[in-house]
Amino acid sequence: MAVLLHRLGHGAYRHRKLVLGIWLFVLAALITCVGVFGSKLDDRFSVPGTESQRALDSLSKTLPEASGASAQIVFTAPEGQRVTEAPYTAAIARAVAEAERAPQVSEVVDPQSSGAVSGDRTTAIVQIQYPVETAEVRTSSVDVIQDAARTAETDGLRTSVGGSVFNSKGVHVGPSEIIGVAVALLVLVVTFGSLLAAGMALLPALIGVAVGLAGLLALAPAVSVSSTAVTLALMLGLAVGIDYVLFILSRHRQQLARGTDPKESVALAVGTAGSAVVFAGITVIIALAALSVIGIPFLTTMGLGAAGAVLVAVLAAITLVPAVAGFAGSRLAPKPGTRAARRAADAEGATGRTTLGTRWTKWVIAKPLLTVLAVAGILVTLALPVMDLRLALPDNGAAPHASTERKAYDTISEKFGPGFNGPLLVLAETDDGTAATSSQAGAQVAEKLSTLKNVKAVLPPRPTGDPTQSVITVLPASGPDSVRTDQLVRDIREAAPGLRDDTGASVAVTGTTAVNIDVSNRLSDSLLPFVAIVVGLSLLLLMIVFRSLVIPVKAAVGFLLSVGASLGLVVAVFQWGWLADVLGVPHSGPVVSFLPIILIGVLFGLAMDYEVFLVSGMREEWAHTGRARQSVVDGARHSVRVVTAAALIMFTVFAGFFPLDDSLIKPIAFALAVGVAIDAFAVRMTLVPAILALAGRGAWWLPAWLDRILPDLDVEGSSLQKAAPATLAEAERKEPEPVS
Repeated sequence: MAVLLHRLGHGAYRHRKLVLGIWLFVLAALITCVGVFGSKLDDRFSVPGTESQRALDSLSKTLPEASGASAQIVFTAPEGQRVTEAPYTAAIARAVAEAERAPQVSEVVDPQSSGAVSGDRTTAIVQIQYPVETAEVRTSSVDVIQDAARTAETDGLRTSVGGSVFNSKGVHVGPSEIIGVAVALLVLVVTFGSLLAAGMALLPALIGVAVGLAGLLALAPAVSVSSTAVTLALMLGLAVGIDYVLFILSRHRQQLARGTDPKESVALAVGTAGSAVVFAGITVIIALAALSVIGIPFLTTMGLGAAGAVLVAVLAAITLVPAVAGFAGSRLAPKPGTRAARRAADAEGATGRTTLGTRWTKWVIAKPLLTVLAVAGILVTLALPVMDLRLALPDNGAAPHASTERKAYDTISEKFGPGFNGPLLVLAETDDGTAATSSQAGAQVAEKLSTLKNVKAVLPPRPTGDPTQSVITVLPASGPDSVRTDQLVRDIREAAPGLRDDTGASVAVTGTTAVNIDVSNRLSDSLLPFVAIVVGLSLLLLMIVFRSLVIPVKAAVGFLLSVGASLGLVVAVFQWGWLADVLGVPHSGPVVSFLPIILIGVLFGLAMDYEVFLVSGMREEWAHTGRARQSVVDGARHSVRVVTAAALIMFTVFAGFFPLDDSLIKPIAFALAVGVAIDAFAVRMTLVPAILALAGRGAWWLPAWLDRILPDLDVEGSSLQKAAPATLAEAERKEPEPVS
């Protein structure tokens, strides 16, 4: 692989104008496709094959309003007044009439018809139904609903608007993300000691991110792409894109400082550091693509979309970096006497000075057993809250306090009970018969459902377009993300055979709440097998790369500690509410159900990334000197500074998404940011050197029979280092270098 990438680096350097032109052309073409065909996003959560999804699909044909999007206008009378008083009932009636004229609205149910008036007569709810999914509701329609609510406020009523139409629909790019990129640029400037080098590092990364994002949006008309998938792709594309470019460009500048010819230097950098980039990128891609085996479409899209963004970042790093470096030529070399030149010399050990990375490593391995016990103890302590982990999909109850949907949600919970925000739909179907037979069976089912535990109310059966069907709305006494609501769904399903025997109707629980519960349960069931696959893959890959048994086991244990500590902090902040006010977390409750799997997939790739860059230098020193303990110190000298900069950049990019008022993105950004910090600084830079120092020569042992059967990926570029650079360059000089 190293030789192939070396040739690719040479080719990209020679044909830099062509390479840059191809990337810009692809970017322009994708942007054109997005502009011409649009990029409508789809934020539906569905679980094919489950009872709730089958019933919901049936209702989408026979009663579209029940399976489509919804909106609510919540009216609250002034203090001491009631919404049932004449002036307020007239204002509500006018709002209902205005809402009925909104585009796409199929049904508006006033409080008198539905009985949605609170017991103290201070609050009433107007229900609005759409025959289409949330993603298909036009903004103009929602605007009319909001205008209708504002009109009622002129008559003295307080109003708020909620419902599923306020779910996230867009890609989030704002000041915090721009600040994150600016901080990343600052880290690059400090790392390289050169504004030119920092700009050259950022340019390929940003082009790669733009291509990856435009490509995903271009697929939206043909494939169901969620706004969360796009935001995750943007987040990962930025983070790994900048990091991968940093690794290659850092190696290039070190070689330039030694006097290597620019063309040969960039080819060697792509062949060595680029090999590690490709390996790290492949591990991230595999882990993210593995999300598709869970069988949940929106998670598959998220995984494949993010994997595509990482793939583009890898391609940009190994093609655009040498092309852009070709335009800069020798100007990227640190000038003699500058701080950057001294750093490059320090990294090679040429000055005899002790770098910060070397001092840290020596301190860590001075008492390696104490270091291992201390770090492991801290991480295990941070991971303890995971024992209380609960998973669910967020709703408007997790929206910011100041938002209209959160105000509506809280008012409904207070005045009508938390279950009113998460009703369950029970589809009752008879094998044959008339609508009267179906209605009678539905009434019997409704009566029996009302006797179940945690049921606050059961509404009368509602007919559908199919005479054999009726729909019963069940209002739980608990909220949609409550364990008790989950248990109620289980109780109804367990009671289904008895209900069929007694009433002649088969029943299926569905609706948004039931679908979300099924999504969370499937993700919970998939978590341990997914962890086993990822850990097993890490053991195999690292065994192949480092020809060792200790290093893969150590890396897998470190990875599990990183994931556990990160999830523990997520539970403490987002589920228990610790520091929630300080961090601006608007709601404490179950953790986003797909967060653990996303965290595992992403952190796995990043952990392998840092592991390869840190340990490869140590293995190289071990191969040259045979001194186990000293090779840990000398190997860290080469890479600690670069890995530190890479981790800071990735942390900054992820943290830049944390301020977003999005109940899906905020916890994911937090988990990835703290996960990167823990894995890079606590595990890779502290725990890894200590364990290697403890293991001594045994860290690099592999049975001879196993060494023979394992393939040699040459991620470290050993084949290039053994060959003479001049020979490689001469072998690849097939045509004159174009003049830039």
